[in-house]
Amino acid sequence: MTSTSEKAALLRSLHVPGDPLIVTNVWDAATARAVAGVPGVRALATASHAVAEAHGVDDGEGLSADQAIETARIIAASVELPVSVDFERGYAADAAGVQANIARLIEAGAAGLNLEDSLADGGIRPLPEQLERIAAVLTAADAAGVPLSLNARVDTLNRGGAIDDALERANAYLAAGATSAFLLGLADAELVGRAVAEIHGPVAVIARAGYLPIAQLADLGVARISVGPAAQGLTLAHLAAAAATLTARGDYPAELGW
Repeated sequence: MTSTSEKAALLRSLHVPGDPLIVTNVWDAATARAVAGVPGVRALATASHAVAEAHGVDDGEGLSADQAIETARIIAASVELPVSVDFERGYAADAAGVQANIARLIEAGAAGLNLEDSLADGGIRPLPEQLERIAAVLTAADAAGVPLSLNARVDTLNRGGAIDDALERANAYLAAGATSAFLLGLADAELVGRAVAEIHGPVAVIARAGYLPIAQLADLGVARISVGPAAQGLTLAHLAAAAATLTARGDYPAELGW
């Protein structure tokens, strides 16, 4: 068995500009095992929206901290690969609460996490407060002796803000100890290229159908590419299509032989 510390160190090492970590996001033990069993997959990551959907609650910390951590525990225990957990805003009102939750998340087996800077009301958390929360994550990781991989999510562009502010935040998060900067809203090659050029560390993006090709993102220097809850959408679309075929008394879909 590989320790959580070793998995965390491996996860950190996989964020290579130009040779990006490709993540097909998961939300339970079954999806984790299915993705982990694919040759070439090097690490897993959850998507909070998909996890929330599986629990029948809204995204945006509709889950309790206990539910989020228990889900992480189940997924991490089901595979040997490092698991990064989409931990939303930290499931706590203050930095002390974030630190306590991260300690529990590490104990559950998480090798890394996403931590976002958005607020429930649609705004962006003030930079000093977000830096306090990042420090809390790192304090918990240091206490556990685990080099936790922190993918610091920047929601500025996604909330209508300016690219300059997004880049400033990304660099502040990296300077504070984050492993990578995860920018939502990099809509085109020009923005991706600027982010890679001006951010002083690995850049992560989220992809979808119709977005820049993975090969182009690699050429631009991106270090991590995920698909977020779209992986669940893909899965559910196939399930619904199969249900429609069966209900219409059609042929058994080939995947029923799985």
